[in-house]
Amino acid sequence: MIRTSLASLALVLGLTQVQAAPVDASASYVLTLGGINVAMMRVDLDDTGSAYTLDVKANVAGLGAVVASGTANITAKGNSLGSTLRSESFALETRANGEKFNVDVGFSGQNVTSFKVEPPVGDFDRVPVERGHLTGVGDFVSAFVLKGGALDKSVCDRRMRIFTGVERFNLDMSFVDTDDATSPRTGYQGPVVLCSIDYEPISGHYESNEITNYLADESRILIWYMPLGETGYFIPYRVLLGTSMGDLSMVLVKAES
Repeated sequence: MIRTSLASLALVLGLTQVQAAPVDASASYVLTLGGINVAMMRVDLDDTGSAYTLDVKANVAGLGAVVASGTANITAKGNSLGSTLRSESFALETRANGEKFNVDVGFSGQNVTSFKVEPPVGDFDRVPVERGHLTGVGDFVSAFVLKGGALDKSVCDRRMRIFTGVERFNLDMSFVDTDDATSPRTGYQGPVVLCSIDYEPISGHYESNEITNYLADESRILIWYMPLGETGYFIPYRVLLGTSMGDLSMVLVKAES
């Protein structure tokens, strides 16, 4: 009887995940292309200790014929009990040039259960998204908000398997260096970890798309991570993406936690 009780207790303890302290935080970024401001973005993180919500709002100023002015709103929700965020839903709405584009994706156990794109994207020259591509994946936003115990090279030791509702791709991160953010013009001064990212398109992209091919073959993608206060989260401090039109840079200007 005692052995049975102990076994039952061990099973309960093994299956029970400890709920973390709630988190209510935000981060604001400025995006530049070739040194010219093109967008402002705010990210709000609400974590109850077991479930999270990420809200992203971006206002794009535009840059001639290169970047259209408009707005983007993203909401990602999921489970935060484990060591990584597990997506359960992802919704995107963009408005530009009087047109609206919507994406809704549902996840369960890191598998896509549903997705809808309005208006639908064309299939000509597009690599088909196969059912096998929709397992073991998460959304694009949640993948970049990390949980961990220490700001060290282990932050970069991960593969992100992403499905956006349109495209499926992998992002392989690797450690580059540790550094210190010192600029008073940014929203954080302190230690950061620099990771490099390799982009691997899987499906949903257009084979002749210049941007996709450039990202896969030539572009450098760098991301610096910083601690989000004492929350146990790590978020991007800076992102640098090389493009054929110049560097696309995203830098933190304010953080609250």
